[in-house]
Amino acid sequence: MTPETLERRADRLPPWLRGWSRRRLLGSAVVVVLVLVLGVSCLGSSGGRADVPVLADGPDAGVDGVRSPSDEPGGTLRVVAPEIDSLDPQRTYLPGVWNLMRLYTRTLVTFASEPGGTGGLVPDLATDLGTVSEDGLTWTYTLKEGVRFENGRPITAQDVKYGIQRSFASDVIVGGPTYVVDLLDDPANPYPGPYSREEDDPDLTSIETPDERTIVFRLRAPQPDFPYVLALPSSSPVPVEADTGAEYGRDPVSSGPYAITSVDPVTGILLERNPQWDPATDEVRTALPDSVVVRTGLPGLARDQALLAGSADLDISGTGVQQATTRRLAGEDEPLRDRVDDVTTGAVRVLALPTDVAPMDNADCRVAVAAAVDRAGVQAAVGGEVEAVRSPQLWPQALEGGPEGAADGPDPEAARAALERCGRPDGFATVLAVPDVASSVAIADEVAGQLGEVGIDVEVRPLDPASFYATDVGNPTNVAANGYGLVLATRTPDVPTAGSFLVPLVDGRSIATVGNTNYARLDAPEVNALVDRARLGEVEWAEVAAAAQATGAYVPLAESRIQLVSGQRLRNGLVMRPYDGYDVATAGVR
Repeated sequence: MTPETLERRADRLPPWLRGWSRRRLLGSAVVVVLVLVLGVSCLGSSGGRADVPVLADGPDAGVDGVRSPSDEPGGTLRVVAPEIDSLDPQRTYLPGVWNLMRLYTRTLVTFASEPGGTGGLVPDLATDLGTVSEDGLTWTYTLKEGVRFENGRPITAQDVKYGIQRSFASDVIVGGPTYVVDLLDDPANPYPGPYSREEDDPDLTSIETPDERTIVFRLRAPQPDFPYVLALPSSSPVPVEADTGAEYGRDPVSSGPYAITSVDPVTGILLERNPQWDPATDEVRTALPDSVVVRTGLPGLARDQALLAGSADLDISGTGVQQATTRRLAGEDEPLRDRVDDVTTGAVRVLALPTDVAPMDNADCRVAVAAAVDRAGVQAAVGGEVEAVRSPQLWPQALEGGPEGAADGPDPEAARAALERCGRPDGFATVLAVPDVASSVAIADEVAGQLGEVGIDVEVRPLDPASFYATDVGNPTNVAANGYGLVLATRTPDVPTAGSFLVPLVDGRSIATVGNTNYARLDAPEVNALVDRARLGEVEWAEVAAAAQATGAYVPLAESRIQLVSGQRLRNGLVMRPYDGYDVATAGVR
């Protein structure tokens, strides 16, 4: 995993996991034939193999449409990937792996495979999107009839509950999201997970299963994004009799159209059809290929070359092609550019101004910084419009219902006037903390130069990206002790909702001593109150974003863009925005 990818994904990890190294998977040997299928060619030209027809529907065809639609089954889908942290659905925090898991895990609800609407939810194991009580605290779901695990056993409500229970065992099941713990656990009497055998262990009473097809969730507080939590693989069913604890990822039991039949750290992962999957119960997955082969552990340029040379069909990394490949694409002929989809990722670079570090504890000093920032310069520093779009609002571009447009360019006169009001007419000195990643440092240097033009002297201090979010800027005491008046961070929501993006940044009750994501330490009663009202549906989330930005605690800068390249024989190339890649669940090759 490159430093750029680590920096972009780090804020999505649970606090205790940020900075951990990626683990290699161990598994059984794969037959020799599989090695031949998996071979990644470094020979063909950028246009692909001459003996395979190239499918190219035009630029951005897969963003709001489908590339080369087909309903013909057969063939082997060839996938390339970086390191995979775990195949255990409760133990991964990588969106690309979540995409892969759509092949062998099902959840009560899941993301739609509808062109232009992949951020929405549809029923999966459940008959509908659930019923919520008037107070927003109780969610009830009914499972479909005829859904089975790969061993033929019916999937029950108790299996769904057990899969969720595993996430509570923080001493055994590590690496995955823990939203269910935050939403369902009793802080006064925490549930330890299903592996603890202490006599006084409490039960997880916040999840009820009155019969085999009904499951009821009782939340501690209203959370309209709860169905999105249930769409994560961490909420998928696990049969208790097959659970091997921390080793479950070696042989997870499938509830989807494919089952993992072999895993090898060198040659990759093989998935073959699950005969127990009933397409009549699944309106999302098309299961066209006979098998899926995933070559793991490949660096970015190797993945790019495999796509360009015709030896891979899609890349599930969620990072798009590398900058070197982007530059190469700009000079290539039209047929290759017709295989490219440009995607905004939802990863927004923000300048946080810690409100407990002088002089950022003065609102006018914060206003001065915001007024001096030139987003066009930031965009140029990160590589131009191919790499980023300017973000004048605290809001990802793909989310609907954002705040009204804000001023995009700098206003030096307004910045100097704000400095006068904050009692620093000649400016001030401060430190800008930034991950030691080339693109982030380039942005930091650009911002420092812009602020210098109005008298704000900025020392750019690059920090280890592995510890940046966990302890460097994730520890408020450390931020104050080092005088970090500015923090350059990237905010990427786990699910495509405004609440998932905003709450960790702006809700004062989210401030933590380790792995803190409220980088500005913004704790404004009026913003917190708006968060509560937005969760109840009384106000729009755009009002929360506008109020938070009005405090000057955050200056949004730019949102990352990536370029996806479809393999030359990829059918049904549909961009899944939640995963920043093509949908594995509907992809085909014939």
